Amino acid sequence: MRMRSTGLGRTELLGRFEGITLSGDYLVLSVKTTAPVKWHVRTALSRRDAIEMLKLVLKPRILLFFLSCLSKRCEGEAPKEY
Repeated sequence: MRMRSTGLGRTELLGRFEGITLSGDYLVLSVKTTAPVKWHVRTALSRRDAIEMLKLVLKPRILLFFLSCLSKRCEGEAPKEY
């Protein structure tokens, strides 16, 4: 996984999903960055956020992306801008 933040300038963080847990009324996504720093980043999604994310993932083009990972290599060249 590659991540960028406007607060970090052009720095790109590399990381991986660590898990998803329920905490009260929130779904907590955990990501562990591996380079250039080692951080544990968490995002707490409300039920409304989770529904919005599900709507985005179920769009045909995005769903096809996930399904294509079942049959071919998922790690491609990084986009120039994101």
